[in-house]
Amino acid sequence: MRSLDDLLGEGVRGRRVIVRSDLNVPMDDGDITDDGRIRASLPTISSLADAGARVVVCAHLGRPKGERLEEFSLEPVAIRMQKLLGSTVAFATDVVGADATASVEALADGDVVLLENLRFEAAETSKDDAVRGGFAARLAGFGDAYVGDGFGAVHRKHASVYDLPGLLPHYAGGLVLREVEVLRGLTESPQRPYVVVLGGSKVSDKLGVIEALLPKVDRLLVGGGMCFTFLKAQGHEVGRSLLEADQVDACRRLLAGAGDRVVLPTDVVVADRIADAAEPQTVPADEILPDLIGLDIGPDTVEAFGRVLAEAATVFWNGPMGVFEVKPFATGTKAIAEAVAACDGTTVVGGGDSAAAVRAFGLDEQAFTHISTGGGASLEYLEGAALPGLQALGE
Repeated sequence: MRSLDDLLGEGVRGRRVIVRSDLNVPMDDGDITDDGRIRASLPTISSLADAGARVVVCAHLGRPKGERLEEFSLEPVAIRMQKLLGSTVAFATDVVGADATASVEALADGDVVLLENLRFEAAETSKDDAVRGGFAARLAGFGDAYVGDGFGAVHRKHASVYDLPGLLPHYAGGLVLREVEVLRGLTESPQRPYVVVLGGSKVSDKLGVIEALLPKVDRLLVGGGMCFTFLKAQGHEVGRSLLEADQVDACRRLLAGAGDRVVLPTDVVVADRIADAAEPQTVPADEILPDLIGLDIGPDTVEAFGRVLAEAATVFWNGPMGVFEVKPFATGTKAIAEAVAACDGTTVVGGGDSAAAVRAFGLDEQAFTHISTGGGASLEYLEGAALPGLQALGE
């Protein structure tokens, strides 16, 4: 892939450069609750602006499905980006309409404009190649070159990710290159012991990556809501815990072939409801009562997982160990985050809720080798899937 450095070496002063960033940040009633993805996007944007490019940033937020919904507007992101950059960031109130056109035409050397949410245009995510291509052509009219820097979207065959690069000279941004470098190391040459920690809600979301990684890892530690489908596969009752009944056989098959490499919780934190006022209690993983819900890993499991992580040379962590957003059920995720941070080896946090947890707990991000911006994209890369956005950049 041609890189951002290649583009800067060619000279960008006065040239319009479209940057596809990942600015899909969590919001709460219009307030950004985690600006990690914005901060991760800034080095590429500021490098281009400092070199005199006229920078046109485009991105998506949430899933408005082709409708203009104010709760998905990128305007709060433009405001936060301006504050973090320390320089003006113009905001276009549409994507390829009159305001976007005027905003791009008004750019001077070193200026930055953020277009409104790409997904306000149904063509951005269309399955119809011609529809997507037509929208990409309109976007291409805003630029002389394209930089793909939104790693969190590279697994999507969307107009701004897949079609647009083919219409302009295209380059991979520094964020994308770093993500690929780190993830390639996890798939091709990880130092051992290699430990993967997986959590989150659903086994079905991670089945592909589990099957791909099991032959490569020394230990796979499983927590979060997904662990209860594995516990059910072992014959245990799981009460009202999250359960994917249609995945029990798949979990049983994985356990049968994995030997001792898959490590499941031995105790869990349960309650009768998910609430700050709930009264949590810790029980053995095979003694969950019918009316209770498993909502976190227990202290014995935290200790066991911590011992494995302390000896690891390479760690990949994706997915919380419990409902960490609710205080009584945050202990397991916080403890695992701290154990990963304390590991002396290579430590990679696989984006999404895991990255959000690191920041929510106030941990030093520099304690980790790499915090990915792309949860789903990271998992699909580790599965070995062909990612459209990387293919379009020449990977």
